[in-house]
Parts: sequence; structure tokens; C-alpha cells
Amino acid sequence: MLKINSLVTSYGSIKALKGIDLEVPAGSIVSLIGANGAGKTTAMKSLVGIIKPQSGTIVFQGQAIQGWPSHKVVGLGVSLVPEGRRILARMSVLENLEMGAYQRQDMEIQADMEKVFSRFPILAERRNQLGGTLSGGQQQMLAIGRALMARPKLLLLDEPSMGLAPLVVAEIFRVIQDINREGTTVLLVEQNVRQALKIAHYAYVLETGKIVLHGTAEEVAHNPRVMEAYLGGAKGMK
Repeated sequence: MLKINSLVTSYGSIKALKGIDLEVPAGSIVSLIGANGAGKTTAMKSLVGIIKPQSGTIVFQGQAIQGWPSHKVVGLGVSLVPEGRRILARMSVLENLEMGAYQRQDMEIQADMEKVFSRFPILAERRNQLGGTLSGGQQQMLAIGRALMARPKLLLLDEPSMGLAPLVVAEIFRVIQDINREGTTVLLVEQNVRQALKIAHYAYVLETGKIVLHGTAEEVAHNPRVMEAYLGGAKGMK
């Protein structure tokens, strides 16, 4: 579904991505893991046109989209749940969800909104509440719901567990799996490596702008380098 080749993205003279290659097969969950500053968020922003890559290609369903403006990328079927959630704080839950569907003109928007409310019942209860007054976990649910309102073929999730309590994190990861089982392909950027590798099918490790390791999630989870750096030493994943 998605294929990235030799992608280079820079901030002025600083190269944040140094020629990365990455593939996301249709129907899969692919995790991109790495420490702060590795370039994970830059990769996501490059994918959706927030940042224009310096060179390289981004091919989505056979079409090169590098450098496209964000609204065209979304219209093609790619939605981003950004780091920090970025909900519209002064708009209601309902209005945030409506904004997720702003490019749609079909007759099924209301039905999709009811699906979001079914997936996240707390949002249904608080549909008229301002987004900025929700808890962190509720805001993350809203951010995911808003992205789903665009009916994405590929859902990009940037640090969905950041700042959330363990029980909420477990719920968010369960929802990600459910979304994938229902047919949406997922590219997940996540510092919670243990959780990410539990639900991913395939994983890439990004360090200082370069892919240094990739393989099935199980292979990556049991790689000594990953176990030492991200999973608490030799015991690794249980």
C-alpha cells in the first residue's frame, strides 16, 4: 500500500531523515520505533505533506505523492493522528468529528460518526463538550475518531500513548487492533516499544534519521540491540 524509497527530509542544513526505505503492506500494522529525535515524527509529517521532502519517493497505492499538499493526501485515503493529539480545543467533540469529514460529500457521514461513538462511548456522552476540556485519554480517542471520519485506507498514528495512564494506553492499543481487523492499514510511530511490537506485524527501528533494523515484530522484539536499548535488557519481551 505504501512504499518509501531513499526519503531525505531536512530542516535547513540539518538532515532529519537520511534516505529511509520503508514499506507498509495493505492490511498490516507496521510500527516505526525509535528514541526521541530519531526522526519518527518527521517521517509522518513528510508522508502527509506537512513537510516537503528534499528527495526520495513516497508511493501510495501506486501513485507518487511526495510533496503533495496535505488535503490532497487526505483525499487519497491517508489520515494522520498527530503527536500531541492537536484537537480543536474550542470546538465541541461533535464539531471536531465533523472537521474530520470536511472533504467528504457522501451520505454516510452520520453513520460513520455513530461508529465512532460506538467505538468510544465516552465521546457520545460528551458530544457537546468542548474538546479542550476532555481528559488526555478522551482527547486521544477524539483525535483517532476525527481521523477515522475521513475514511482512511491508511491510518498514521504518531505517539498515541504519549502521556496517558497505563489502563488508557491498553485501551488505545486495543482500539488500534480493532481498526486494523476491520480493514484499515496502520503505520504506528510509538516510543512504547513493548506495546507497539505486541500489536505490529512488522517493525522498523529508526535511529538518527536512518533505518538501522527491520523485520517481523517478533524478530525485532528479540533482536539483542532492540532488547538492550528499548526493552529493558536481555529479558526483552515476555
